[in-house]
Amino acid sequence: MLSPYLPLIITCSEDCTVRIWHSTTYRLENTLIYGLERVWAIGYMKGSGRVVIGYDEGTIMVKLGREVPVASMDNSGKIIWAKHNEIQTVNIKSVGADFEVTDGERLPLAIKELGTCDLYPQSLKHNPNGRFVVVCGDGEYIIYTALAWRNRSYGSALEFAWSSDGEYAVRESTSVIKFFTKNFQEKRSIRSTFSAERIYGGTLLAMCSNEFICFYDWSECRLIRRIDVIVKNLYWGDSGDLVAIASDISFYILKYNRDIVSSHLDSGRSVDEQGVEDAFELLHEVNERVRTGIWVGDCFIYNNSSWRLNYCVGGEVTTMFHLDCPMYLLGYLANQSRVYLVDKEFK
Repeated sequence: MLSPYLPLIITCSEDCTVRIWHSTTYRLENTLIYGLERVWAIGYMKGSGRVVIGYDEGTIMVKLGREVPVASMDNSGKIIWAKHNEIQTVNIKSVGADFEVTDGERLPLAIKELGTCDLYPQSLKHNPNGRFVVVCGDGEYIIYTALAWRNRSYGSALEFAWSSDGEYAVRESTSVIKFFTKNFQEKRSIRSTFSAERIYGGTLLAMCSNEFICFYDWSECRLIRRIDVIVKNLYWGDSGDLVAIASDISFYILKYNRDIVSSHLDSGRSVDEQGVEDAFELLHEVNERVRTGIWVGDCFIYNNSSWRLNYCVGGEVTTMFHLDCPMYLLGYLANQSRVYLVDKEFK
């Protein structure tokens, strides 16, 4: 067992093969063969997910697990997170009036047990109105009610994406994408013409290969635009007009021209493999790596590779805060004018 936040077991056989097992599901997660003869030592750095394997002929360091905590916050300040199969919740509003909140200070929140999950969560996300939460992992998804933690729907999925109005899509494989209504009824199933490695929700559904991203409308799954960029994450603004596309080394702020797209589609004109030419307008490119990000109006807030909390308005980047440890953005409360972050220990 590596740590309470990385439930893995590492074993080594006589043929020098290192195997990584999930201690909850007992599933073989990965097999490592480096050809460096016998294994003499295995160690890990606490809280980092970094594992060192010492061989006869060298040393290998690998990083295991996901970087971002499995957590989600709704618009009212209710946070739900997953520790293994256990689901816990806290409410930012539970902080007493006698506690004066200072920027950068850790909040003394009362943790409540919400329930358990029937699968091992690899992602967890509220729907737009905060009524439901989806948990995805082990090739399946389950939609729960956020307050009572009751199962409402489930199915097969490698990934799950909410639309901005509560519909959703699942990626069952690299070629099959299924669309569902707000009432959990399947309405459409399509086969991608390319290998879809990731999907993202929001105003449009985005399907990503390892070389480009394609945007589709939710109603008819028509191609809106293809953009040749390697995508690591995608963030839609609440208005649905602004989107940030994050790559390995930079991010791009684009404006979605919905009126131009609607006019083009309503006219009956054909759409080629690139989509509608003027569907998006590039506003800004910033040479920074985004770890996590959120939109607040026209302001894009993110933390970068140096763990600085920045915001970008009009292409100008300003540092809000220097984080003293790795933390990840959860959300924003308008009535408090504050953004909230969580670390790997769920603090």
